Amino acid sequence: MTQSQDNGTNFENEATSHMEALYRFALSLTSDPTSASDLVQETYLKAFRFRSSFQSGTNMKAWLFQILKNSFINTYRRKKRSPVTASYENVADFYGLVKSDGINLDTLSKQLFEHAFDDEITRALDSLSEDFRMVLVLSDIEDFTYEEISEVLEVPIGTVRSRLHRARRSLRSILYSYAKERGISGSNT
Repeated sequence: MTQSQDNGTNFENEATSHMEALYRFALSLTSDPTSASDLVQETYLKAFRFRSSFQSGTNMKAWLFQILKNSFINTYRRKKRSPVTASYENVADFYGLVKSDGINLDTLSKQLFEHAFDDEITRALDSLSEDFRMVLVLSDIEDFTYEEISEVLEVPIGTVRSRLHRARRSLRSILYSYAKERGISGSNT
């Protein structure tokens, strides 16, 4: 194996070790598993295409997250400029599902109840602005340091701290009634 092949293998091994974290971040941005998978795939394609620009010894995880974030923003801007379209087949399939008499209401209500807590938290996260949601996910879910978040989001550390504080405060406010109704809120909110 040549030196360049060995470096390529090392790059590939290190890059792919962050796949789960990238997927979680992508899912927090897109709220759709299929879109999240597509975003991660696009991130890896770009990373491998531009791996020569990666500086060995620097933080690959932050570099990959930065690529993912930029890809998401570019995709979002592109979609915002183009009209929403739907194919006839998708509309027909949806109509067939809605019209179907085969829905078991007992099973449906059980599934809704079992996933209610996750759905409430997901809705709360989704209600945050994109800037707040990104910094919260990177800090509290992905355990990035302030410096790493600053690098990924390309903002000063002070901005990271401010956004994180405001995101946590907003999330606490959004979920306070939910927690109080279930008897899980503290008195110091």
